[in-house]
Amino acid sequence: MRQQGTPQWKVLLAVFSVLLTAFIWQKGLEESFDRPSVAPMLSLKQHEMALLASPAMPKPLRPIFVGSNPEKELEEIIREIPPENRKERENLLLTLVDQSDEKSNSLNEIAFTESNWNLAKEILLESRNKNRNIKAITNELEFLKEDPLMYRLSCLAIASSREVCVEETVSQRMAFRLVASQLLPSLATFFGIGLCLRQGWLFYRRESSSWPENFSLPLSAIDMVLLVAGGFVVLGEVITPLFAIPASQLLTESIHSPTKESLTVFVGYSAMTLPSLVIFRQQLRMLKGMEPPIRGWMQWGIKPVNKGVMQALQGWLMVMPFVLLTSWLVGFFLEDPGGSNPLLEMVLSSKNYWALSILFLTTVVLAPLFEEFIFRGALLPVLVKSQGRAFGVILSALVFALAHLSIGELPPLLVLGIGLALLRISTGRLFPCVIMHSLWNGVTFASLLLLGG
Repeated sequence: MRQQGTPQWKVLLAVFSVLLTAFIWQKGLEESFDRPSVAPMLSLKQHEMALLASPAMPKPLRPIFVGSNPEKELEEIIREIPPENRKERENLLLTLVDQSDEKSNSLNEIAFTESNWNLAKEILLESRNKNRNIKAITNELEFLKEDPLMYRLSCLAIASSREVCVEETVSQRMAFRLVASQLLPSLATFFGIGLCLRQGWLFYRRESSSWPENFSLPLSAIDMVLLVAGGFVVLGEVITPLFAIPASQLLTESIHSPTKESLTVFVGYSAMTLPSLVIFRQQLRMLKGMEPPIRGWMQWGIKPVNKGVMQALQGWLMVMPFVLLTSWLVGFFLEDPGGSNPLLEMVLSSKNYWALSILFLTTVVLAPLFEEFIFRGALLPVLVKSQGRAFGVILSALVFALAHLSIGELPPLLVLGIGLALLRISTGRLFPCVIMHSLWNGVTFASLLLLGG
């Protein structure tokens, strides 16, 4: 039903935007089933790191971080990958860790197109077939040292000597990274559960502090539809890339990979934000003459900064157990629904400083600023004012999750969106939400670097 005073053209444009958004999101969610999940790669990287870290890991900690038989566990992980989807490196690794009596993947049966793996295969075959000096053969494997696991396993296959093949500094470095990548989420979950229990107890005792008054932009639901569906989805995700991607390709023509791909992502995301910002600016111009609240219409509330950071940290810790539980339930019931954000794989596999810096700027600075501005700054207060607190929180979180176009990530993102919305309402400030979102993306970014760097 059209709100009183809302022009008919605006209502029709909003309806058209919603229909287009529903079609775009449906297609995007369907396509996410075919998009590969980053979960198998993460698992593979973690088991490779465990095998490398094993010699340096203290015995009491080995069952927790490394397992009882890291070689066997790595073999099982690789075998879970369909043969047609395995990379040449994974096939060579499988041959080197295969502990069966009859190796199903002998070196003679594997054909390599990558020169490094083909050369490693020839050296390994030569070491088996000829009586050559072991030291001379292991010296020939020096070119593999950029891949510490492949070097160690190839060396052990030839020399069978841990003193010769195991580099202590590599094992120590991998042990530190393995512990850090697993300990941080575990500690965060532990403290998060404690904070949730404390908050529940305060609520039960009616000692929790009351939530501040939240001001909303004097805009209608139709305005929010035009901002989110029309600006963010239709113009931002469909029309803008038609111009932004060719322009970014032209600008980065002389730049080499992977920096080129990272710049393309940055330019594409930046361009995607412009339509929403232009529409929002136009909507603000319509409010001339109205007196904004003390902290402004968006309620940024940057000062005091230290309080905002602490509120963000507390929100991040409290939402962590629920997001991890939701992710586990998705994996338990749907196994691997696929559809991971392609940026995750880019961060995991890239070793280029400039490429990683650009991806960091995009995911940890630009994305939190823009998404919090749209979903918790503009959309959430209008929904809360018109539909009530509970419905506003859930609906804004659902729109936030759907906008990422991933079936597999939709439930965890929904929980994260609810946590961010509750932080916005409970603090009356947008600044802590931006910091919490940046913290979430930043910790994910750091974890990927630890596993893939």
